[in-house]
Amino acid sequence: MSTPWNFRAMADADLPQVMAIEELCHAFPWTEGIFGDCLRVGYHCWVIEQAGEIIGYGIISTGAEEAHVLNVSVRPDRRRQGAGEAMMNMLTVQARAKGAHSLYLEVRPSNVGAMRLYEKLMFNEIGRRKDYYPAAGNGREDAILYAKDIHQFV
Repeated sequence: MSTPWNFRAMADADLPQVMAIEELCHAFPWTEGIFGDCLRVGYHCWVIEQAGEIIGYGIISTGAEEAHVLNVSVRPDRRRQGAGEAMMNMLTVQARAKGAHSLYLEVRPSNVGAMRLYEKLMFNEIGRRKDYYPAAGNGREDAILYAKDIHQFV
C-alpha cells in the first residue's frame, strides 16, 4: 500500500531536492534562481511528499481573478500514480481560495502525458504560442495554451 501524500509550502531549504527533480524532468530546466525568485515574490509554491521525501512540486501565480500554473513536475519514477493529478487539484483549490475564477497553463505538444492529464482535469485548449519553448538542436517548440473555469470548483 502506498503512503499518502503530504502537501506543504516550498521552502528555500527544499531547493536542492526540487532542482534534482527539475533536472530529471526537463531538457531545459528552470534554474535555482528562478525557483528562489518565485518564493521571494510570493508565488504559491508547493511540494508533494511521500514518506517524508519530496516527489514533486507545483507553482502558481494569482491575480485579477485568474491563476497561472507556472511549473508542475513529478519525479519520473513516481509518475502515473496520481501525484500529478493530486498536485493539480491542490493548486486549483489554492487558486480558488485566492479568488481566481480561471486557471491557465502552457504545455509542450511533445508532453503527451501532461496533455492527457490536463484534458482529464477538464482543461480546454484555447490557443498556441509559436516557438515558445527551446528545443533540441537550437530549435523551438510551440506551447499549447489551456484554460479551465474554476469559479465553481469545490
